[in-house]
Amino acid sequence: MSGLIPKHFIEELISRVDLVELIGSRVPLKKAGKEYKGCCPFHGEKTPSFTVVPDKNFYHCFGCGEHGNALGFLMKHDNLGFIDAIEELADRVGVEVPREQTPGQRPPPSDVLFATLEKAAAFYRSELMNTARGKDYFKSRGLTGETAATFALGYAPDAWDSVLKLLGGSDAERSRLLQVGLIIERDNRSGHYDRFRDRVMFPIRDARGRTIGFGGRVLDKGEPKYMNSPETELFHKGRELYGLYEARQASRTLSRLLIVEGYMDVVRLHQAGITYAVATLGTATTPEHLARVFRICNEVTFCFDGDRAGRAAAWKALENSLSQVREGRQIRFLFLPEGHDPDTLVGEEGREAFEARIKQAMPLSEYFINHLSAQVDTHSIDGRARLGEMARPLLERIPAGIFRELLAEEVAKTVGLKRDRLTSMLGEGAEKAAAPEPARRPMKPQVQTGRRNLVRQAIHLLVHYPEIADKVTLNPVLSTLERPGIPLLIELIEELAQRPCANTGALLERWRDRPDVEHLAKLAAQECLVDAAGAATDLAGAVQQLAAEAMEARQKLLLSRAGQLTDAEKAELQGLLARKPPVAHGA
Repeated sequence: MSGLIPKHFIEELISRVDLVELIGSRVPLKKAGKEYKGCCPFHGEKTPSFTVVPDKNFYHCFGCGEHGNALGFLMKHDNLGFIDAIEELADRVGVEVPREQTPGQRPPPSDVLFATLEKAAAFYRSELMNTARGKDYFKSRGLTGETAATFALGYAPDAWDSVLKLLGGSDAERSRLLQVGLIIERDNRSGHYDRFRDRVMFPIRDARGRTIGFGGRVLDKGEPKYMNSPETELFHKGRELYGLYEARQASRTLSRLLIVEGYMDVVRLHQAGITYAVATLGTATTPEHLARVFRICNEVTFCFDGDRAGRAAAWKALENSLSQVREGRQIRFLFLPEGHDPDTLVGEEGREAFEARIKQAMPLSEYFINHLSAQVDTHSIDGRARLGEMARPLLERIPAGIFRELLAEEVAKTVGLKRDRLTSMLGEGAEKAAAPEPARRPMKPQVQTGRRNLVRQAIHLLVHYPEIADKVTLNPVLSTLERPGIPLLIELIEELAQRPCANTGALLERWRDRPDVEHLAKLAAQECLVDAAGAATDLAGAVQQLAAEAMEARQKLLLSRAGQLTDAEKAELQGLLARKPPVAHGA
């Protein structure tokens, strides 16, 4: 969908997101009073200095200074663009991202391609409902009509031009069909033909449920057994996971994912109640796949057949997983009995037995050691030396941290080396020999006192409690006060009184593109020692004192120009001289 995303929607979205749940799915957090703390994901540390404040929808690291709201966290931690981060948050809370359509604006090319794929998916579904051949196949595999509807399963007719005739009536339409991989150009360029013919169809959907490609399976003998859409502008199989959309529809708070190898495996597992199953699309699991998975949950289990091919695929998955290993993330490996795949096994033994297998899956560290040990003679020096050489480049792929240290220690035990010797071979000797990082002390809250800090204190209160802005009456004379921050204070009060803001995170989002945002974020990171009621009282007192100061300064200025005043200025001076001394409020 094209057009700008309304700012009010972004603020509401940030307010709806559970920041602790979002960050906690990526960073281990522990409750500490009203806050949550953990080790900062943006710089290496052993003593937690990263703080999440749920009621403010704000996070801050007292070690490196990183701070922000849910949107900023996703952009920084997951390396997402602004729009992608919004889409991710919207998907997390189950809402559609609205767009402001400009009159006469044409939709972008991708929207037209999505529409083409949706029409094709609808056609394949219709053909499945009206063709016994496709229905009989799915029934023979034990699928119900409800499951077929959930996954929008379909059937591509046994014809060369079914989709071409339906959706390729013009040159522009045929061009779009080519772009999304639904038709193929003939070798002699004399025309086109359908890519998918006489196959049951599995639509592949993105995080928003839009069809981006298809997988098709032959019904009888034929090659290839499975055929996927080619790489297109919308479909990149190295990033997408089949069934992820359906898994997130089944549970908005996924705690784990099971990665299997086939479409039917995913569909049958979901039907059995294991709705957290997903599959790669004819390719090995990539670091991009895992980066995406770990944005959603912290626990992943790979499930493979127990034969030689399954074990080879499992080791490839482990190698591609190493760059994504972090403390708090669990990666495990489940090997099924020979002759079984998830589809057949869950049908034979049911959900409970299958999930019992998942619980017994092998941790990455155990599989790592076992696999390498099985390839050498660990009873000989030569064999252990070979194991160490095989392990070293793999360990170097793991980001530095506790998990890497512990796994290196296990390898050292197996090899028979001292741990310090092995870690020095990994290039960590100097790092480990260095003095340990001193524990960072949390920054003390800066209590604002004295006249010089009145503006800062008032802004500090507004950042922590945006809802108190409408409790203050602004005196117009305040704008004449020459103090740093006065224009920002006035703008904050006027803006928040007119358009209330839910919390600190939403306020910072509203000021995202303003030069003042960093100043506001630093104030948000400082503790506020009063509740909302106390903040409203203190804010009113601070603003009143500043107004009194402004009137006093204005009075002095007018008196200094006594012989040159206009009639309006004379009347203003009389009013100022007649005013009562201001009542002092604590700053």
